[in-house]
Amino acid sequence: MQATKTNVQTLMVQGTTSDAGKSALVTALCRYYYRKGIKVVPFKPQNMALNSAVTIDGGEIGRAQAVQAIASGLEAHTDMNPILLKPNSDKTAQVIIHGKALENLSAKKYHKFKKQAMQAVLESHNRLTKQYELIVVEGAGSPAEINLREGDIANMGFAEKVDCPVILIADIDKGGVFAHIVGTLELLSTSEQKRIVGFVINRFRGDVALLQPGIDWLEKRTGKPVLAVLPYLHDLYLDAEDSVSINKYKNNKGSFKVVVPLFPRMSNHTDFDALLLHPDISVQFEKDPAKCIGADLVILAGSKSVRDDLKWLNEMAWVDFINQHLRYGGKLLGICGGYQMLGKVIEDPDGVEGKVGASAGLALLDMQTILQTDKCLKQVSGYLTFGNNTEISGYEIHAGISQGVALENPVMILEGKADGACSNDKQVMGTYLHGLFDSPKACNELLKWAGYNKQQSVNLNEIREAGIELITNALEEHFDFDKLQKLTV
Repeated sequence: MQATKTNVQTLMVQGTTSDAGKSALVTALCRYYYRKGIKVVPFKPQNMALNSAVTIDGGEIGRAQAVQAIASGLEAHTDMNPILLKPNSDKTAQVIIHGKALENLSAKKYHKFKKQAMQAVLESHNRLTKQYELIVVEGAGSPAEINLREGDIANMGFAEKVDCPVILIADIDKGGVFAHIVGTLELLSTSEQKRIVGFVINRFRGDVALLQPGIDWLEKRTGKPVLAVLPYLHDLYLDAEDSVSINKYKNNKGSFKVVVPLFPRMSNHTDFDALLLHPDISVQFEKDPAKCIGADLVILAGSKSVRDDLKWLNEMAWVDFINQHLRYGGKLLGICGGYQMLGKVIEDPDGVEGKVGASAGLALLDMQTILQTDKCLKQVSGYLTFGNNTEISGYEIHAGISQGVALENPVMILEGKADGACSNDKQVMGTYLHGLFDSPKACNELLKWAGYNKQQSVNLNEIREAGIELITNALEEHFDFDKLQKLTV
């Protein structure tokens, strides 16, 4: 069905569960309408994720909205995700409003804060309505979470406030798709039920004809249509929003072995996507170092709670593993929080990430870090200081300043300033730059330093674009846009 117009200015996608396919469907809808020449923009009122992206206006939003912006032909902006929650413990999260960190709040305190958060959400939505023809909204989790419905700003609370239609998506690959859809409807209020205009069944494998009796029953039972049955796409790559997908593209068959300690509060694990998709690299995310047999490169990832994850690193015997790895001539790379861990000490005088205090680092680089309230949020580019001075680009998200002798031997120059540090023996390297493997040339140079000499890397931007096109083509083939138009008049 080839619709070329849209009758609504705001269209929302909600899911029966987490990981039902909301992010992917919003991405595909954005690209579909962008292809049709409609000024479309993605929006997520509230996001909870440790994967984030830096926007053109110097803020921080969920990774999925940055990908959806690409699908829409736009630069990512903080209005696309006005509320971002980044968990820093099992009970608290950093609250980010319009791209800037506000404070750490417990779930109970955030619940009381929701009225203020809703105001920020509506301000962003209002600005977008003045600039775009269509806003495609992604919900969060499920709208049927009874304990979260009071003061909801992420799902039906938002939809009711702005009076928009909702598409409900469910994942058939996990089983129970009809129970998920019917059960979700049963737990909604009458007005919320009416707001749902149709369903999308996601990740279907096999002959759709065999599913038809179920579709007929569902449509008769609910009085609402199934707008699409989307196929399971084996070669689909889209940046993961959260750690639920950390092993999705895992490849353990490569000859070059990369080991990543799986911190409890690991953030921005999309840094590893280019390595996970590399045909000759094995990437092992692991909690227990005893399960790691050999490594060419160990990478300490970003962390939302650096001192807590550093403590975990010591408790889990990773320090012994790392020291042995270095004695055997292996290479060690720290990214952002992982870079801070490589120094002698990490101080948190203001309790930015938890309790006030200081923690001894791994002392592999002669430097120290002081965590600060103000975050560094920026997109940057420059060049590596070794090899062929290869161009490199990415983004920085960190709350801290590192100083010391080690910084006299920087890893790269970004925006004319030195970044990172390298040990005198060239075995240990650290940087604040996220996305450092995304460029094929920079990835090749970094892997060459680590001991991998084949000039073979993937182009993550091209793979991402192919993923956006793949899912949009599937949507265009299977989604009944004409029916959607009639339902949203």
